[in-house]
Amino acid sequence: MKWLTKKKQHHESAPSFDELRVIALQEIATQLISKREAKGFDLYEMILQTKIPYRILQAIEAADLENLPEPIYTQGFIRIYADTLGLNGTELASSYPVGVNRVSLKPKWKGSSGQIRPVHLYLFYIGLIFCSVTGLSQLFGVTEMRSRNLERESIQVLNQELQPRSQVKSALVTTNNPQEQDVKVGLMLKDASWVRIEVDGKTQFEGVLPQGTQRTLTAQNSLTIRAGNAGSVLVSVNQKTAKPLGKPGQENVLTVAANNRS
Repeated sequence: MKWLTKKKQHHESAPSFDELRVIALQEIATQLISKREAKGFDLYEMILQTKIPYRILQAIEAADLENLPEPIYTQGFIRIYADTLGLNGTELASSYPVGVNRVSLKPKWKGSSGQIRPVHLYLFYIGLIFCSVTGLSQLFGVTEMRSRNLERESIQVLNQELQPRSQVKSALVTTNNPQEQDVKVGLMLKDASWVRIEVDGKTQFEGVLPQGTQRTLTAQNSLTIRAGNAGSVLVSVNQKTAKPLGKPGQENVLTVAANNRS
């Protein structure tokens, strides 16, 4: 008498879509980091070149999905990052899955009393081909439209990340030293921050300054500094002790005006 032994079947569950994204992003990050380090760039320099926020660049290199936007936007950031480093951004970004739904039509035939004639099959196949072509055209049309709008939508996301919020704390400082006719302000950044500098009413600089930036600013009448991350910006007025412009993550405006009283 023979006994048939059944081997236990180990059903390994297929990886989830997020797991596939992490695997793909890890491979992409390896290439990006290798190329960036070969060029001698750090992430703060890449902020200035790509205009991509620090947290997104860091999340891409760490394959951290929780700190990344929707996959279609992440794919756009990868393309911009790779192009800036001299890689093929389109090819590299295409390896990151964005989750396009695929629809497959599988007609199931059941036996029936009626006989299907060749004419019926011919008409059915014509209709099936027509529906398939129409569906694919719509799918590719939507994909192409999303691809064309990707960069514009990415810029909108960047603007939300980099541009300051509406509620701003402002301060006015007047120089009281009669020997100092001009306004002189020292600027130092402990961390990267969006900064706008206005000298005598004209914008001299607007953008992201990296950690470690040091500048000496002078103006005849007034000098205004607006920072999106005020806690990381240290300001020294007329060579006095440098103080933070505000709290970390807070947006503040400081205006230093010359005392022109005779």
